[in-house]
Amino acid sequence: MSNRIMTHMVAWFPNRESSLEVARGMVDGGSAYLEVQFPFSDPTADGYHIQEACKRALAEGFTVSRGFDLVREIIVHADIPVFIMCYANTIFVYGVRRFLQRCKTAGVRGVIVPDLPVDYDEGLYSLCEEAGIQAVPVVSPSTSDSRLRMILSNDMEYVYATLRKGITGSFTEVHDPQLGFLKRVRSHRKKVLAGFGISERNQVEAIVPYIHAAVVGTGLVKAVMNDSTGNVYDTVRRKTASLT
Repeated sequence: MSNRIMTHMVAWFPNRESSLEVARGMVDGGSAYLEVQFPFSDPTADGYHIQEACKRALAEGFTVSRGFDLVREIIVHADIPVFIMCYANTIFVYGVRRFLQRCKTAGVRGVIVPDLPVDYDEGLYSLCEEAGIQAVPVVSPSTSDSRLRMILSNDMEYVYATLRKGITGSFTEVHDPQLGFLKRVRSHRKKVLAGFGISERNQVEAIVPYIHAAVVGTGLVKAVMNDSTGNVYDTVRRKTASLT
């Protein structure tokens, strides 16, 4: 049985056309879901490599409107659900209703906004429901049982579980505390997407019995950064296939 993974990419990294090739490589490599990050100048939940990818994407001319154009093109060719990950500032500057309408028009399945908690969401969750877009809350091992119940009592299909506190990037050892946390989240009967520091097949295999899909981000961004072949599509396709 193959592993189900959600692959994470940064829109317009390393540039517009190459990021389209990255998306194609992830899809063809066997990814079950695609998470497209809209770059932001202060990506507070991200480690060095994704921060650097965001800087490069912005320098290449990324804008939110151009990001939606890219996502729409990806979705035309992809047969898997696509989520947009971004920070709250991006959505609110653009306009929440306008942002979600662009998501709906493009065919986006959901949005992941890690710095916007459910109880301070400025209406995002109700507007997502109105627009037919999944709002995906983010929980961490430090989330108490009572708060977890409050967050997941809402009518959402997915939840993103970080395997540790802090930022993305560094390797996460998967042991009993991480698995115990995933069991806690899974008990609420949502589709659990779990990530932060997952880049190798043995890590994916350790957590997939407890979740819906493992999220792989930094490992793939690093693969693009370190590509020396000039063929990011094949580099990403091979890396994705090694995890699934």
